[in-house]
Amino acid sequence: MLKVSILDQSTAARGRAEADAIRETLEHARLADRLGYHRYWVSEHHNSASIVGTAPEVLMAAIAATTQRIRVGSAGVMLPHYSALKVAEQFRVLEAIAPGRIDLGVGRAPGSDRLTAHALNPDADAAAEHFPRLVRDLSQWVAGEPLDEGHPFARVVAHPRGPTAPQMWILGSSDYGARLAAHFGLPYAYAYFFVDGRGTEEALALYRDAFRPSAVCPAPRATVCIWALAADSDEEAQHLLGSRAHWRVGFQKGLREPLIPPDEAAAHRYAPEDQAIVDALRRKAFAGTAERVAQRLRDEAGRLALDEIVVVTWTFDPAARMRSTTLLARALGLDGA
Repeated sequence: MLKVSILDQSTAARGRAEADAIRETLEHARLADRLGYHRYWVSEHHNSASIVGTAPEVLMAAIAATTQRIRVGSAGVMLPHYSALKVAEQFRVLEAIAPGRIDLGVGRAPGSDRLTAHALNPDADAAAEHFPRLVRDLSQWVAGEPLDEGHPFARVVAHPRGPTAPQMWILGSSDYGARLAAHFGLPYAYAYFFVDGRGTEEALALYRDAFRPSAVCPAPRATVCIWALAADSDEEAQHLLGSRAHWRVGFQKGLREPLIPPDEAAAHRYAPEDQAIVDALRRKAFAGTAERVAQRLRDEAGRLALDEIVVVTWTFDPAARMRSTTLLARALGLDGA
């Protein structure tokens, strides 16, 4: 049976406090846990009025402490901002809170603009150049393994120790992440939604062909994250999709604004070039009745030879997202639905 997971980006909506988006993430995670979703991942972005989850490790602690069975993870920690040791320690603590349920997804992208990346870490550019070394060190520390002999930090251990370790993933939307995950023998998650599916087959094929087995991942393990929205009718889903379509037009212009109500988005008059962006998004979007969206997800998973898929959903009204998550769980036959 296809495993289905969720990526929550803590999206802000106009007229509501940004802090509400964080509390809604916690509520949504508890719903996903009850419904039988496999994983619940949270993202990291900075200096954005659209996506306000800036500290996935903090959100994860709250989610892990208030759920029972769902895996909880980052998608991801933007590693060039941080010390690999500090990230390993954070995730070792998370593993102690929820043993066997923690995922550590890491990425190289800044999750912000260059100025903000510099504010987070003045040496971020240099760290990004050394990303493979950071990944190697992090993977060993988080697994509780000693660093390589001769490493300057070989005597440093990431505490707390324990019998289990977080499952580390490499995130990406290009060939770079696929090659890195294959080289280190780590699971790989492709940001299908971020690039509208472009390059997915090529990245997965590269990852599988170049994969080098490791102790933590003896065979390739991949997933993709797809934007999807289910509603009680196709028409309602397309109406709700208008909020994201309006946001996408702004995003193409460098704007990072909160979501607007779907009624307002429907009344908006776009310039021809902006309307083309909206039309393209609507053609590609996995949006409609739960049965229709579920079948498209199954078909895409089958085409890409995946046994797991991750869904990300944006709506102006959090109740509509909760409804989408519930409807999809039922249509996909999840065991809590």
